Amino acid sequence: MFVGTITLDLLFGDVHSLKEKRSLLRPILADLQRKNAVAAAEVDYQDLHRRSRIGIAVVSATVDRCAEVLDECERQVAGRPELELLSARRRVFSEDD
Repeated sequence: MFVGTITLDLLFGDVHSLKEKRSLLRPILADLQRKNAVAAAEVDYQDLHRRSRIGIAVVSATVDRCAEVLDECERQVAGRPELELLSARRRVFSEDD
């Protein structure tokens, strides 16, 4: 069993309030969960209206499948026109870790 995680730092474009940021972030998280069967949530910068850090986790039988799912999640987020992906950090844990 392998657990893969990725943390994505995001910068939103023309956003002027936390309410507006949440209205953009909610469908992004829902799409990630629905299309990739992952857990996804905002994990940092909740009090900043133009920044966000989201965490995504997947559990898989193989390390290759973890990498595929995390790659797809990163592509989906990076392709969103309303935000800029600033950085991505990933880790994969095995049962032996």
